[in-house]
Amino acid sequence: MPQTRAALYARTSTADKGQDPEMQLGQLRQHAAERGWVVVAEHIDKGYSGGRRRRPALADLEVGARAGNYDVVVVWRFDRYARSVSHLVTALEDFKAQRVDFVSVTEAIDTTTVAGKVMFVISAAFAELERDIIRERVTAGMAQAKAAGKHCGRPRKDVDISEAERLLAEGLSQRQVAKKLNVGRAILQRRLAEGRAAGSKG
Repeated sequence: MPQTRAALYARTSTADKGQDPEMQLGQLRQHAAERGWVVVAEHIDKGYSGGRRRRPALADLEVGARAGNYDVVVVWRFDRYARSVSHLVTALEDFKAQRVDFVSVTEAIDTTTVAGKVMFVISAAFAELERDIIRERVTAGMAQAKAAGKHCGRPRKDVDISEAERLLAEGLSQRQVAKKLNVGRAILQRRLAEGRAAGSKG
């Protein structure tokens, strides 16, 4: 039976005050040895914040996983790999599709075991709940802002309506006027309609 091929991932950030990634790697190598796994790669991102999705060593690891070079990815703690629970769940789903397991040595995340798989399902549920809560808060906040008369979404782009009307009167098309005023044609049409509606009310 072939040995399980393990890829180790370690990360330190500038906020770790000079912490050596060897501290993590030592524990990861020991864990792999205790499980009888052969370490085929060690990916190290030094001086990278966990909030950064793009990290060179992390990118190399993901390429190796997609290429089928690893059977399990091992980290010291999940926040060394992922920036949030939802990011972790996304990564685990990708690994699952590639038939690669994920183990966090200091936490109850180990998809090589039944309990670990259950933990993954629970984490996924919490991540989905987190996304729903954020969505509800954003929706509620926008509704409250609109009720207070505040504009939501992109900043409103001002259009010089009098200049637009003058250019149109000179025979320019709406497309040409929009280009001269550096706005989209749809925005120009909206502002003209608003201006004319306001004028008719006056």
